[in-house]
Amino acid sequence: MTTNIDAVVDELLHFDKDAMIESITSQMRQLLRTRLRRRGLIVAISGGIDSSCSAALAVEAIGKDKVFGLLLPEQDSSSFSSDRGQMLAEHLGIEYLKHNIAPALEAIGCYQWRDEAIQTTFPEYTKGWKNKIAIEGGTSGQINRFKLVVQNPEGQQFEKRLGLREYLQIVAATNYKQRIRKTVEFFHADRLNYAVVGTPNRVEYDQGFFVKNGDGSADIKPIAHLYKTQVYALAKHLGLPEEICNAVPTTDTYSLSQGQDEFYYALPYKEMDIALWSLNNGKPASFLAEKLAISEEQAVYIYKDIETKRKTTAVLHWQGITLEKIEGPVTSIPLGE
Repeated sequence: MTTNIDAVVDELLHFDKDAMIESITSQMRQLLRTRLRRRGLIVAISGGIDSSCSAALAVEAIGKDKVFGLLLPEQDSSSFSSDRGQMLAEHLGIEYLKHNIAPALEAIGCYQWRDEAIQTTFPEYTKGWKNKIAIEGGTSGQINRFKLVVQNPEGQQFEKRLGLREYLQIVAATNYKQRIRKTVEFFHADRLNYAVVGTPNRVEYDQGFFVKNGDGSADIKPIAHLYKTQVYALAKHLGLPEEICNAVPTTDTYSLSQGQDEFYYALPYKEMDIALWSLNNGKPASFLAEKLAISEEQAVYIYKDIETKRKTTAVLHWQGITLEKIEGPVTSIPLGE
């Protein structure tokens, strides 16, 4: 049994793009004026579809002269990311700055801590080797587990299952990257009296695919209600360069090429959008099975994997917990109030 994924996406996730742009940009203007009281917007541009679409929406909302772009590569970043990020900034006509964060990461031990954990699993791993982490198990009803993939300078790849301690240390070390980037973003936001734009889409936001106090931190998250396929559609509607609109989602965190589904999600992004939409709209596993041309048993596993990730990453959404109720400060106000 096969299915046309693009047709299913069009069926389930079709939306009025012009109305969505108007809704997002008007709310961004309102937030800047009445809540955030900032003069403009900062967007860190990775060259990916989410940050590109967010930057384009920022320009639509307040104009190119009040949007500042940041390109923040490090030693494991793909050259394509910086190239596409610069292409986008020039396409939008915004001021931008390229700042290599590798020296800062080196100084705080990001690469050292990571490599020490990798060498526990692969003692032969050394300078010139590449690495990535891959996930497996959740879509087959098992507990998710992680494997480490390394590649030597001759191009040979090896993989082993990661121990918990090594996994946590590698992830903790690489999380430095998102946190340093966010520090740079907020520096420029303070310098310019701008607000920081967060760029998670709905699946990332729902599934906790972000780093707390890293890419999860922002003043405004304009596309967090949009599924990934909707972000792609909006980017094309906004007339962004074809190379950006056709870019395959990657983590751009590890030195080996790595898709987001390989590292974290249960499925490639189109199928993941369909699965999350189906669960959010109360559709039974049989509905998802039909849409993805999979067994109902596998659809149940996918739903379970989504729910498990929601539970285990809920803490990423929390603010610092106070032990007593404190009168005075307002920590959250719905936009409509």
